[in-house]
Amino acid sequence: MLPVLLILRFLLTVAASTFAVACFQSYKHRTLVLAMSGKVVQNVFIAQTYQQNRQVGTPYRRDCCAPYMHNSLPFQGGKLAWTSISSMQVRNLSKYQSGFVDQATVYCNAASSTAAVPALDKADFLKLQNGSDIRGVAVSGVEGEPISLTEPITEAIAAGFAAWLLEKKKADGSQRLKVSIGHDSRISAQTLQDAVSRGLAGAGLDVVQYGLASTPAMFNSTLTKDDAFLCPVDGGIMITASHLPFNRNGFKFFTNAGGLGKPDIKDILERAADVYKNFTVEALMNSEKIASTSVKRVDYMTVYTSDLVKAVRKAAGDIEKPLEGFHIVVDAGNGAGGFFAAKVLEPLGAITSGSQFLEPDGLFPNHIPNPEDKAAMKAITQAVLSNKADLGIIFDTDVDRSAAVDSTGREFNRNRLIALMSAIVLEEHPGTTIVTDSVTSDGLTTFIEKKLGGKHHRFKRGYKNVIDEAIRLNSVGEESHLAIETSGHGALKENHWLDDGAYLMVKILNKLASARAAGLGGGSKVLTDLVEGLEEPAVAVEMRLKINQDHPDLKGGSFRDYGEAVLKHLEYRTDSDPKLQKAPVNYEGVRVSGFGGWFLLRLSLHDPVLPLNIEAPSHEDAVKLGLAVAVAVKEFQALDTSALDKFVQVS
Repeated sequence: MLPVLLILRFLLTVAASTFAVACFQSYKHRTLVLAMSGKVVQNVFIAQTYQQNRQVGTPYRRDCCAPYMHNSLPFQGGKLAWTSISSMQVRNLSKYQSGFVDQATVYCNAASSTAAVPALDKADFLKLQNGSDIRGVAVSGVEGEPISLTEPITEAIAAGFAAWLLEKKKADGSQRLKVSIGHDSRISAQTLQDAVSRGLAGAGLDVVQYGLASTPAMFNSTLTKDDAFLCPVDGGIMITASHLPFNRNGFKFFTNAGGLGKPDIKDILERAADVYKNFTVEALMNSEKIASTSVKRVDYMTVYTSDLVKAVRKAAGDIEKPLEGFHIVVDAGNGAGGFFAAKVLEPLGAITSGSQFLEPDGLFPNHIPNPEDKAAMKAITQAVLSNKADLGIIFDTDVDRSAAVDSTGREFNRNRLIALMSAIVLEEHPGTTIVTDSVTSDGLTTFIEKKLGGKHHRFKRGYKNVIDEAIRLNSVGEESHLAIETSGHGALKENHWLDDGAYLMVKILNKLASARAAGLGGGSKVLTDLVEGLEEPAVAVEMRLKINQDHPDLKGGSFRDYGEAVLKHLEYRTDSDPKLQKAPVNYEGVRVSGFGGWFLLRLSLHDPVLPLNIEAPSHEDAVKLGLAVAVAVKEFQALDTSALDKFVQVS
């Protein structure tokens, strides 16, 4: 009996060891084995490996053990779920995810199942659409936010994009299309990049991984002509969720015609749903095999940053170091923008000491990487003042937005950034039209039209809406060279209408460099002088009035219909008030002037929310505008006006 027990113990040990090794293999083999067997392997200790990985890290490190450490398979409502974990995540994850990771122990768990992937339909995929982007929850750890962007779903989305691109490019069998993939600093980035690579490779496309990159770089890779860097590519995919929390991620797509629009994203997601429902074990394993041997890796950011450096040198008359002596600090917010200090500013001669949060960290431990965030702007302002710098530059996570701070701590964001960029562009293109979103101030209109001699075309919220409107104006003969949102998305005609936060800052650096070359003095005063005369409101507030979709008033209808009814009623009420005047030209919501200021109530692009913006010369005047809205909407019981009520009452 004893020999039998010893043999059984030996066999069990071998089986357990083999299965543990399987947990460290690439996602497909591990997932499929677990899904089909229903077995559980626990306590795979990798703490030492994680610690080593952190110790040898660099500011732009890639997880060297990522293919073996990224995935764990927790239970999600009785279905098999795929999640991701990286070395940076383990560092602080315990406070976010109880029961998922315990003292660097990874649990490879799977519910017993015979299906390779859980069932989903088109509706599930379409929920991932966020305007012209795709966004979802990629990492567990936030209560009430189950994972929606799994590896199989990601692979299907990539395959859907491949099918869309093949059709768009009218590729025949003799032509192999090429797609670049980049990502920001998010903790799920590597896992999703690998899944995207499998989806593209399995669909017959060539794949080029860029690793840590910026969103603008991904578009530029479709334009660059350089065989050494495998460019141009036919399409680009950026893995990012902008400034959203650590557990989110998503995708932006590009061709040489620009970023994809809402109809394209819907088309891709519908194709992805069809791909997903036809997944088989063999197909999934085959796509992994193809990707493992065919994916190429390129340091494209070298090309992208080199072009930015060349642009500044050219503006200064081909001076090698036109920013020599300038002290410029950068705040990347632990996103992907840390390259700007060492790869752009320093080659131009700038001093960058005091720059902060340049190291990628997808948990964003210091502040949200968002130029609209007060804490973020306070951080870069303090860095400028503490280091007595000439200028401060701050980026969002994927570098498609930015803002600046002058030497005195004055912020160039929102209306001030638009005013500064308008001044620079109108010097180059007198009389041109500046397209902005709907929440820009009346003072900005006066500044652009009366002082700068341009035309202000206020359009809808949404960076793609603003950019597309500028393109449309040019197509009908109205010259426009700048499209910019208050959020910091800014696109120029000269830069292929790409909303590039780094290029926006290059335009500002060009002004500094060219002013010095022309003997007009140094420092950021030249920038501050450009916005002299901009009228700014004493009070500027935004409140979000939520629509309760479960309220009986909706009667089963959509929140969008309900919101439109609110806007129509507000418009009717303001028409009958002699103290209020509706904006003669308006493309979104209800914009009304009165009491020396204005308000705009509009329906959110994606959410059951009516954002209310109020600007006024005094708090008292702002309250009067708020009261006009409060009285008009009070009969809509499904609308949560508590924030507005508090504003008008406390005052």
